[in-house]
Amino acid sequence: MKQSLKIWLEAARPKTLPLALVSILTGSVLAYSAGHFSLTIAIMAFVTATLLQILSNLANDYGDAVQGTDNDNRLGPQRAMQSGAVTAAQMKMAIIFNIVLTAIAGLILVFYALSSFESIITFIGLGILAIIAAIAYTMGSKPYGYVGLGDLSVFIFFGLLGVSGTYFLHTGHVDATLFLPALGCGLLAVAVLNINNMRDIENDSECGKRTMAVRLGQRKAKQYHFILLGGALLAFAAYLLIQDKPVWISLPFLLSIYVVANHGKAVWDTEKPAQIAPMMPVVVKCSLVTNVLFATIVVAQTLMS
Repeated sequence: MKQSLKIWLEAARPKTLPLALVSILTGSVLAYSAGHFSLTIAIMAFVTATLLQILSNLANDYGDAVQGTDNDNRLGPQRAMQSGAVTAAQMKMAIIFNIVLTAIAGLILVFYALSSFESIITFIGLGILAIIAAIAYTMGSKPYGYVGLGDLSVFIFFGLLGVSGTYFLHTGHVDATLFLPALGCGLLAVAVLNINNMRDIENDSECGKRTMAVRLGQRKAKQYHFILLGGALLAFAAYLLIQDKPVWISLPFLLSIYVVANHGKAVWDTEKPAQIAPMMPVVVKCSLVTNVLFATIVVAQTLMS
């Protein structure tokens, strides 16, 4: 029983779960700064986002195993199906079970947070799209992750929709200024995916998985990574600076610049994909540090008002 639980916990990839939560955190904090915040909505959004991330991870495990991308040449940790610990039938059942849980959590959230028919229908539609996107990344006859569209999907769902959607659930409206923090969240999420793809660039190329890193090549993928990191920092910093608040409140954000810059240099200095593998937990920490610092500063700015 314990061994089985351990296998499924590893298949859920708990280390990736914070990525699903930062956009919810950012959207909720921005709603708080606008004077509209519900702890219940925030918690339900966290639960729904977590289930969506787990669904994506399970579908990715299944899809890459079936496609043959998860093989002995892959540099990352062994996946559940790749190792033989979970059969294809078991993984399918887990995916279906997770879809049901995600749908239930999402519907409860939508009906609790929203009242207008138009808003409810819109968010149900977005929820269906999110579930499809989580599955179709590596599953199906034409998985979009195999043609380099994973970055765009991550940017949209972990950035633009994650932040603005959460904000709307709290407030009932969206604001143009949300674009900057949503941009920051999205770019950092793509940076995490890019590290994953740079690590697997050789094996993915051999297996026909044309990720953005494969399309760009190792050197240009590094340059792309710098653009993602720099763009995220600029977006967050720009939002903080355009607020009518004392600049000194935003000074702690310099810590995230230091952390991200160190990571960027380490990535640039790598020469082989194998050297990229240890960067995965680092880029996740960079995303967490940056988003948490941003959220903390926004709360501080709000309390100073």
